[in-house]
Amino acid sequence: MTKQQAQSNPNTNGAPSLLISLFCLHRLSDAVPFSLSAYYRICCPFPPLRSPSPTQEKLAMAQGVGMFTVPQTIGSVLCCRCGILMQPNAANMCANCLRSEIDITEGLQKHVIIIFCPECNSFLQPPRTWIKAELESKELLTFCVKRLKNLNTVRMVHAEFIWTEPHSKRIKIKLKVQKEVLHGAILEQAYTVEYVVQDQLCESCARVQANPDQWVAAVQLRQHVPHRRTFFYLEQLILKHDAAKDAIRITQMDQGIDFFFGKRSHGVKFVEFVGKVAPTRSRTDKQLVSQDSKSNTYHYKYTFSVEISPICREDLICLPPKLSVSLGNLGPLVICTKVTNTIALLDPRTLRQCFLDAEQYWRSSFKALLSSRQLTEYMIIDMEEVRSEENVGGSRYVLADAHVARVSDLGKNDRHFIVRTHLGHLLSCGDCALGYDLYSANSNDFELDKYRGVIPDVVLIKKSYEEKRQQRQRKSRSWKLKSLNMEVDDGTRGREHEEKMNTEYEHFLRDLEENPDLRFNLSLYRNKEYEPSMGSVADGDDVPSVPLDELLADLDLGDEESEEDEMVE
Repeated sequence: MTKQQAQSNPNTNGAPSLLISLFCLHRLSDAVPFSLSAYYRICCPFPPLRSPSPTQEKLAMAQGVGMFTVPQTIGSVLCCRCGILMQPNAANMCANCLRSEIDITEGLQKHVIIIFCPECNSFLQPPRTWIKAELESKELLTFCVKRLKNLNTVRMVHAEFIWTEPHSKRIKIKLKVQKEVLHGAILEQAYTVEYVVQDQLCESCARVQANPDQWVAAVQLRQHVPHRRTFFYLEQLILKHDAAKDAIRITQMDQGIDFFFGKRSHGVKFVEFVGKVAPTRSRTDKQLVSQDSKSNTYHYKYTFSVEISPICREDLICLPPKLSVSLGNLGPLVICTKVTNTIALLDPRTLRQCFLDAEQYWRSSFKALLSSRQLTEYMIIDMEEVRSEENVGGSRYVLADAHVARVSDLGKNDRHFIVRTHLGHLLSCGDCALGYDLYSANSNDFELDKYRGVIPDVVLIKKSYEEKRQQRQRKSRSWKLKSLNMEVDDGTRGREHEEKMNTEYEHFLRDLEENPDLRFNLSLYRNKEYEPSMGSVADGDDVPSVPLDELLADLDLGDEESEEDEMVE
């Protein structure tokens, strides 16, 4: 009977058709491997949601060709030890009997001793590495797991802390491990590891505890000027960047600050930081402390002497003729407007600006003609704009001619001056300004004598808010600064020196309020104790203040940190 006859004969019951289908399927499987996924692509318009198992493929193939299939069920066997019904596995034992028979944690450490330094909260990673980690932190969990031996014989799948009393000197960790046991069966088991914490000071902390003077490197910052405004600003930069985190002691000296470090590398790193924020020059000296000729070992103490440029912001400078010519005939009278690792000099009569790096400055090494302590207050009588607003070095200036008179001369004489200033955008008639009085100044600068007759009588520096501050009834500020935990040298003690420091610090805070560029790189914090008064709210638009959006929230992470980082208004 042919294939067409079998299809046309209804009494064949499809037997030849079934044989032909099986024959075609057999020939197709010999030529091309046949799978259920291929069957789905041929017969189904949409693919299956998940890949089928080999048993499902066989059943589907049989159903596709019309074969009779018998449903299969997973059988059960008796455990060879306790006799309960269970699904068959390679060991023919239930999970409870398998755990009681085999202990995969045998040979693993259950008790470990770790070394902890209570001074710096560090754990010893043998042989000499100290790792800082808080309790129940991810870093501590990683450290504890790495301390376990023979852990490579099993597969760890989970680790977590078990709570213990913080003062119990015990740390417990629960681990879950897996291992292949009898005939390929995989057993998972949990166990607890107890760590005993033993206190031991690290090398640097032991040196400090034995004798605080056992430092290895000392950095002596000095600036030979009659004020400390530079160090107030530098202190805030150090706090923001945490540059003195490795210092074991900080001492306030007469004309600077001393930083002591336990390692020479820490001192070198700090000197590099200071060189990035201020024009400096430094020298290094070392002193032999002890030596061992047999083992050829030597111990030195290193001293880094760092001198900061005496040029400060708002200083009036008379440039030497040679330097003035090299800068394109700038000046000769210029104002220092900004000090970073470079010095920004501005000619107030032409609005020309230049920058000197540390190498260029120390090559000429000029000094300031007058400093901010010698500023005189002037009253603006008239103001006439000469040139429209210009952007010079990121700051806005307007060149103008001002008719001014000293506040101290008002009502005594009619002496007045006409000066050209760069503050035309800030000053108007009736305002007060601070400037340098060259008319009555007694200067011993030989460079200034060469320019007699061409230098102005007055150089205005900034707008004055002194009268408005006196009218203000507010005593506290809405913001505050942090300060370094410094020891005070015996030579800087005394009531007179303390009053001088408070006055200079108040001037520094006022400079921060008046100059947004000065506080751009600093961190100012909100004062929670500040309560605005009615007078301060009414006069708030007249006196410059720090906007609230520039303030940071002061976070107290612990009592120890709050004691170390004391807040100063």
